[in-house]
Amino acid sequence: MNAKAFDGKTGYHQQVRLTRRLAGLCASAALIAACQQGNHAGTSVAEHYKTRDEASGASAINVYLATGAGALSPAAAAAKPFVYVPNTLSASVTVIDPATHTVVRTFRTGKLPQHVVPSYDMHRLWVTNDQDDSLTAVDPTTGVDGDRVRVSDPYNLYFTPDGKLAMVIAEAQHRFDLRDPATMKLVQSVHVDCAGLDHVDFTADDKYAIATCEFSGELVKFDLAARKPIGYLRLQRGAMPQDIRVSPDGRVMYVADMMADGAHVIDPVAFKEVGFIKMGRGTHGIVVGRGGRPFYFSNRGWNTLKGGRHGPGSITVLDPITQKILATWPIPNGGSPDMGGLSADGKELWVSGRYDNEVYAIDTAHGLLIARIGVGSEPHGLSIWPQPGRFSLGHTGNMR
Repeated sequence: MNAKAFDGKTGYHQQVRLTRRLAGLCASAALIAACQQGNHAGTSVAEHYKTRDEASGASAINVYLATGAGALSPAAAAAKPFVYVPNTLSASVTVIDPATHTVVRTFRTGKLPQHVVPSYDMHRLWVTNDQDDSLTAVDPTTGVDGDRVRVSDPYNLYFTPDGKLAMVIAEAQHRFDLRDPATMKLVQSVHVDCAGLDHVDFTADDKYAIATCEFSGELVKFDLAARKPIGYLRLQRGAMPQDIRVSPDGRVMYVADMMADGAHVIDPVAFKEVGFIKMGRGTHGIVVGRGGRPFYFSNRGWNTLKGGRHGPGSITVLDPITQKILATWPIPNGGSPDMGGLSADGKELWVSGRYDNEVYAIDTAHGLLIARIGVGSEPHGLSIWPQPGRFSLGHTGNMR
């Protein structure tokens, strides 16, 4: 199915129209402060995500309500638009101008930079230098890198929905390291009984984090209030789970699996697997569309951590409400799409090409490759900044 198939999805387009209207409201001067404040006292989390279905008039939940096209907070709007590409084996970050699709500069980092992560308040970007035990700070208003902060084993980085804690994913240590989000001072370390802890998302009620454990084929459910794991779920199909995202309505979570070539569908409340959606080879990353639809899944083209060049990489476009695949976009002449993000207007999807030492810019209207830009060795957790939303939950720009 090609990108033209979007035109037949009436319900999908109704949701897009509604999201754009709400995004316009959130971008107005009168409401932008309210969009940033998060959970007000006396108001449930669900109320902040509630909207009204245009067709039925019924109330509905959309956790991505504030992430519509162009709905930038003041902090995000102050940022200079850049694409930041961590080159894992080059110990560097390549900075790209998304308007001209050209490299602006490359700066050195610590050893094995994995992800570029916007802070909860969006005033800083962090580069996670996994084997250097450090984070490199970046000023998003200038794109200039600054000091390194000592942090043990930062494979990845997230923030709790209330913004009170940073969650450093200490993969090699089998730990969640809970830290002060401003100073990165350690608050508490929490051990997990699974291997390859790497990606996280949060339930719609903001009470739990669910994380993937890629080397043991499991998920772990973490109680944020109690600060402890409360359950493990072994996935089916010889799993190697990667990225994870909650659906807009909060009813399911999608888990990309690079060995099973698709996405597990998880009930986050019952904490059980309820389905599986077959996609392309080496399904790896998930990017949420503006306002929550569609979801873009990157298929890396390989079922191994040591892939080759010009593999059968592709992008699968999924409606996360109907669970229907809307399109599949192969990378022309092969590639290895890994992690990425959308431009603020939602018109371009940017994805790192892990085993091809390049970055792809893709037109989301038709799935056409716009640009192919050479970068350093093994680019990974790319972040395009700024992004719409009230706050950042971390990773490469998981916004709410």
